[in-house]
Amino acid sequence: MKNTWKNILIAVLAVIAAAALIWTSIDFITNRQHGNPGISIESTDENSGNNKEEITEPQEPQIVFNPHPTEETNPEKFGVETQIFSGNTQIDSYSQETFDFGFTNKYTDAQGVITFRGNNFRDDPVYGNYQLKTQKFPTDFWRVETGSLASGSGYAPWSGSGWTGQPLIVKWDNETKQHMNIFPEKKAKENLVEVIYATMAGKIYFVDLDDGQYTREPMTLNFVFKGAGALDPRGYPIMYVGGGDYAPGGAAPKMFIINLLDCTVMKEYSGSDSVALRSWCAFDSSALVCAETDTLIYPCENGLIYSIRLGTDYNKANGKLSINPDEPVKIRITTSRSNSSTFWYGIETSAVFFGQYMFAADNGGNLFCIDMKNYKVIWVQDVVDDTNCTPVLEVENGKPYLYISTSLHWTKKGGRGDIPVFKIDAETGEKVWTKTFNCGTVDGTSGGVQGTMALGKNDSSDLIFVPLAHYPNLYQGGIAALDKNTGEEVWYYQESSYTWSSPCVMETADGGSVIINGDTAGDIIMLDAKTGQLLDKVTPGGLIEASPAVYNDMLVFGLRSSEFVGIKLS
Repeated sequence: MKNTWKNILIAVLAVIAAAALIWTSIDFITNRQHGNPGISIESTDENSGNNKEEITEPQEPQIVFNPHPTEETNPEKFGVETQIFSGNTQIDSYSQETFDFGFTNKYTDAQGVITFRGNNFRDDPVYGNYQLKTQKFPTDFWRVETGSLASGSGYAPWSGSGWTGQPLIVKWDNETKQHMNIFPEKKAKENLVEVIYATMAGKIYFVDLDDGQYTREPMTLNFVFKGAGALDPRGYPIMYVGGGDYAPGGAAPKMFIINLLDCTVMKEYSGSDSVALRSWCAFDSSALVCAETDTLIYPCENGLIYSIRLGTDYNKANGKLSINPDEPVKIRITTSRSNSSTFWYGIETSAVFFGQYMFAADNGGNLFCIDMKNYKVIWVQDVVDDTNCTPVLEVENGKPYLYISTSLHWTKKGGRGDIPVFKIDAETGEKVWTKTFNCGTVDGTSGGVQGTMALGKNDSSDLIFVPLAHYPNLYQGGIAALDKNTGEEVWYYQESSYTWSSPCVMETADGGSVIINGDTAGDIIMLDAKTGQLLDKVTPGGLIEASPAVYNDMLVFGLRSSEFVGIKLS
């Protein structure tokens, strides 16, 4: 009898243990399926017998992205037609099996800011984890003189750095640096960080981020560079940059692929293209490279999007770099209003990429979603006017959204008009909300939003910051903070004059955040991002149109007064 009860007890305990194991397994699976923050793993150090600190595996929200049009965004509604050319020969269709930027803004492993607004989401020109301790500007900073260049199209001479004019900042790996034509004393510097700035003086400047001293001689190309240029995301010593106006003497703007080992041009392409529908052919956007397919994507104001398989070969050990590009594939998209006297062809802003999809706004008031595997337009949204504001993409709870606004240009040649700021569902192109600002405009200096918006951080992560020109009156402007969820205005800061610059946001050591921006009065301001309170202001020189970049605690800003400055923050 005793053995019988003993056997029953053992059986009951076995059932309880099995049930506990099943429950634990179910709980583990449930945690995984419902995206719990992570699974804690506790390990033991075999040598000491002490428990190591817990390791948490973060769980990213699963992204299922299926872009498609709705009745509001159907390309047929806009009369969209797409022509594809290989070189100058039109082809019926194009497809490639692989083309993917991924669903994150992890565009590069390079250390620095290597394209306009930093990455494929165009969401941050700030590199590093530095947190401001004192929200004040220093009283001294380094300066680099640039100069000016006459216009080949009849405009007055261009000077310094203008819209968008962001510097590139990079720390080269030591092996690559040793093969570069950097001055010996700078090459010997262990932690050299190089500022590379293409300016409207027709030159590219190379300086040490710490002191502003030349790292190598400027490179003269004699084309006005309004856009930021871009470096290769794979850490290869390659720069992509395009001219923003005709050269003195009349040569059409060109796009250059530059070998940064010796500062020579490996390839150049003229924007004066026989298959383009617009003669103006500036390259003001900042290029991106799909590393997976070795493909350069470069929109142009002539109405073409250039896609070029580069055929890159880089041997880091011996410092040998070459490209063997295919014929450019050119995408030409027209709409029912493109070829009118009111709207123009062309893309002046920088493109955004999410997975295999490109988002770009044109001079004709259209925002496109394009599948870059086959060059088909998925959806189109009417963004009203000529767009100079590069879209910003943010993933919120696993879903991507775009923030974008426009200039006051075609809809009002002079006078006043409403400028919309949109939050757009990147999957369908539909508007989530619209906020309008009644702006003015004058010939040559459009009102509205010329700069690119900035996303909040830390305590301001629920806000989006909008730079405004000719608001609320002509030659006035400032920064508006909008609630990301509703589009409602939270605060507005009036600057000394209108702004075309794209603000940047930095974190502070106390968990806060600040905005840094420049205006056309020549002021650089620092605001509390949560409240809009002015923290500090400095006036380093003349008019500011260009956009800043930050590397750790160093801010670099271009000025129209033929110079750019480096400001050490604290």
